[in-house]
Amino acid sequence: MEPRISIVTLGVSDLERSVRFYQDGLKWPLSSASEAAIAFFRTGGIVLALFPKEELAKDAEVSSKGNGFHGFTLAHNVREKAEVDETLEFVRKAGGKILKPAHDAFWGGRSGYFADPDDFLWEVAWNPHFPLRKDGSIELPV
Repeated sequence: MEPRISIVTLGVSDLERSVRFYQDGLKWPLSSASEAAIAFFRTGGIVLALFPKEELAKDAEVSSKGNGFHGFTLAHNVREKAEVDETLEFVRKAGGKILKPAHDAFWGGRSGYFADPDDFLWEVAWNPHFPLRKDGSIELPV
């Protein structure tokens, strides 16, 4: 199996609200492949999809019940240390909930966390050990 993540799909409680947050609030471009029942955003090589939570659970043949911590976070890495603070402020103004303000991290970078309208956790991070390429992908050591 080739090591690749192609699409991350979030099961959301209100598709229209989530599309507004990502498209209008965060200014991410909505793909023309989107339909009334699903939204797609291209994010530097990986696609973020938004799909109603009940329908996503039905498609995977699992229960949609459950709340609290989802057991994972998504990350948005930035090129410069100051961009962590700037990005979290941008997200706050777009309607995101800041959960952990920007701070210097023990591993030598800077990070903070926010939640989207369905409480999916996003880390905004500057990591001097993982620089970003021109295309926005991470330069990960071998």
